[in-house]
Amino acid sequence: MKDLRERLRDGHVHIIDGAMGTMLYQRGFFVNVCYDELNLSRPELVRGVHEAYLRAGAEILETNTFGSNPVKLSSHGLEDRTEEINRVAAGLARQAAGDLAFVLGSVGPLGTRIEPWGPTSRDEATAYFARQITGLLEGDVDGFILETFADVDELQAAVNAARALSNLPVVAQMSFGVEGSSAYGTPVELFAERMAAFDVDVIGLNCAVGPAPMLETIERLAAVTDRPISALPNAGLPRSVAGRIMYLSSPEYMGRYARRMIEAGVRIIGGCCGTTPAHIREIRSQVVSMVPRRTAAPRSPAASRVEAHEPLPLVERSRLGAKLSGGQFVIATEVLPPRGWKPDEMLARCRELRDAGVDVVHVLDTPLAKSRMGVVSAAGLIEREVGVETVFHYTCRDRNMLGMQADLLGAAAAGLRNVLAVTGDPPASGAYPDSAAVFDIDSIGLTNLVHRLNCGLDPGGNSIGDPTRFAVGVALSQSARDIEAELRRFYWKVDAGADFAVTHPVFDAGGLQRLLDRLDHEQLRIPVIAGLWPLVSVRSAEYLANELPDVVIPDEVLGRMRAAEDRSPEAARAEGVAIALEVYEAIRDSVQGVQVATPLRGRASTLEVLAAVRADNPG
Repeated sequence: MKDLRERLRDGHVHIIDGAMGTMLYQRGFFVNVCYDELNLSRPELVRGVHEAYLRAGAEILETNTFGSNPVKLSSHGLEDRTEEINRVAAGLARQAAGDLAFVLGSVGPLGTRIEPWGPTSRDEATAYFARQITGLLEGDVDGFILETFADVDELQAAVNAARALSNLPVVAQMSFGVEGSSAYGTPVELFAERMAAFDVDVIGLNCAVGPAPMLETIERLAAVTDRPISALPNAGLPRSVAGRIMYLSSPEYMGRYARRMIEAGVRIIGGCCGTTPAHIREIRSQVVSMVPRRTAAPRSPAASRVEAHEPLPLVERSRLGAKLSGGQFVIATEVLPPRGWKPDEMLARCRELRDAGVDVVHVLDTPLAKSRMGVVSAAGLIEREVGVETVFHYTCRDRNMLGMQADLLGAAAAGLRNVLAVTGDPPASGAYPDSAAVFDIDSIGLTNLVHRLNCGLDPGGNSIGDPTRFAVGVALSQSARDIEAELRRFYWKVDAGADFAVTHPVFDAGGLQRLLDRLDHEQLRIPVIAGLWPLVSVRSAEYLANELPDVVIPDEVLGRMRAAEDRSPEAARAEGVAIALEVYEAIRDSVQGVQVATPLRGRASTLEVLAAVRADNPG
């Protein structure tokens, strides 16, 4: 056979295969099965799918390795067999192809966010991809198809891994929605611009949409690149039919649109989810004699680049930002949104706190994973009806990144100016333990997201118009069980653009001071607001000490609460206030504010602590 790179550049139309997962699904293997492991346990089945596509006219076969990276395989306990699975899969495709077709090693996304949106660094991502590519090379692939990516940076990590290990051809594909942007908001024109700097042979689109919307995006792509283009649309959108997932676009429909894509400039055509050998056979019959039109010369990079703005100075973003910038001491407390839709009790509580002299009210977001009124709506009501500034806490647990961006833009439009980025408690700790957690990104990724919005950009690098004006807070645990890991995460939060930090409740002033000294030494210091929690009983103290993560109460404090409660419940409440104020006295010169918690049945204690702190800071 000819060299694959020569074949990809010959100017003719070439047919790639269709969906592997669809064919395995039709054979009774539902989505809870690891399709990649079938290379080991059911090799004859996988090889049979390859042979069916070869008989349908495919010139290029993809290995059954879309999810065969160590991250995805780890969910099945197979990460140690990464190289083996890829090597065997490549061998199966090679056996089916013989001398009649080329074999591309299929590489999909890791299934985890990479920096700046997640915990995986670009170097780690490249190393994960390298393990998969090593196995594919051992199985004798002719090249690689990097497909279904949404994040250009993750795609670059995969390209880097491939190029570090071989000079074989690379097809680089991303998935775009009906509007021609990826899930990160990257428009196809920006994708083409980024690809101009990548050492790849073909760029293209796959998955996400069916032929009609993909054609529109292909036309936009062809206008801004001179690279060979590939297109692998789904067979329409999935439908649930009698409990099974079905794609309903017919082979004839796919074939007609394949012709239109070739006319638009596509050279490598095939199918993704829902496509079968019948679709590939029809596509081949429709396009095999066609000649693609020439694509355009690439547009100058400057033509599509969006420049980031410098974030507004913190002093101008909010009243809280002004106090933090000016070195003033901040007095804060917290409220819970209501469980129902009536805000009256919450608003009355906020008026009481305003009159007590707080600078800002933190509005908690479904703490302990218990459902309450949406935090953005609750914070907007408080600011509008009470006139006190808020910091709305925003958890990553319940939203994907698209939903987070929508909420944050809505919060900015509503006039909210302060946000605290938190990862969120797992659903198992709440009232709905069977509900699914999203955790699309964590608090580090969320901090990056807010910072980009403050620069006037969405995650895909598109302009949002006027930048948002959020003061961005993050959590800091002075009593984390793994303090080194906490410091590493805090470093990334500061690097991502955090403006201030709020600690977990402090019961050991010495422990907090040791952490602050570390932050100073490692030049990580941003304004720190310390959490104060006035204990109201021995039971509440024991609950915090034994059941909440990263809350440490010294034995001496527990002993004081027990001795006080032996006298009376009121003595225990008074002792809790005294302990909170002793902590305040010990830390006030080392922090830039306090946030006084509002424990259950602790309303009077909170007001008492606030009054003492306000008297000490009358400004």
